Amino acid sequence: MSARNDEMMERIQRLRPIDDAFFQVLADDAAFCQEILRVILQDDKLAVESVSVQRDVKNLVGRSVRVDALCVLGNGDKANIEVQRSDNDNHIKRIRYNASCITASETEPGEKFENVPTVIMVYISENDFLGRGKTIYHIDNVLRETGEMIDNGLYTICVNTKVDDGSDVAELMKCFMQTEVENEKFPVFSNRMKYLKHLEGGSEAMSGVMEEILEEFLEERIDERIEKALRKGRTPEDIADILDIPIERVEEVEKKQVLSV
Repeated sequence: MSARNDEMMERIQRLRPIDDAFFQVLADDAAFCQEILRVILQDDKLAVESVSVQRDVKNLVGRSVRVDALCVLGNGDKANIEVQRSDNDNHIKRIRYNASCITASETEPGEKFENVPTVIMVYISENDFLGRGKTIYHIDNVLRETGEMIDNGLYTICVNTKVDDGSDVAELMKCFMQTEVENEKFPVFSNRMKYLKHLEGGSEAMSGVMEEILEEFLEERIDERIEKALRKGRTPEDIADILDIPIERVEEVEKKQVLSV
């Protein structure tokens, strides 16, 4: 096996469920999604009939959003599970936008509004972006004047891996940060991880992740070549021409190099 393949296999072993590409492979299994949703939604009888991963959902003007795992529940409700590591965007507006796209995509034109599907947005983040020190947050629509909750068929649940409140949800979130999972409370989760990382047949399911890791590997190699050329005194223009890449990319690496000195 080549050094490149060795490094890619090593990277696969370091993947965690919170990593988006790996989660999409994990979630391509109804039983896996069902176990997660039962814990987070605190419903032991919840059933997941089917799940679509890496699905492009379009809004009314044609702009699409890619959902991580869109589940169809036994009662016909839709539940979208998304994982997010970065903190460089407005999470709440992201959830709102994705929910609107899913609602529009899952509603037939001309359908009565009373038949608009119920959509449950489960947003799993690495950080506690709401900053209130809770493991799980339920964001409701509230009638301000009376404090009553208004049910419009959209439910938003935000869960994070940072805050441990000792609950089953927090224990589940710990699993999202682990490269290996062996937990009696979450047997489907544990077995799915074992299958994808260690058992025959899992490698085929992981092929998409391997392609992404290979792309990342090659990108890093290009950055290393840029850094080496800069150290030798090559101009950004020369490097961009030799590597056939945009000069902006060379300048970005050059900027990082200067900041690290």
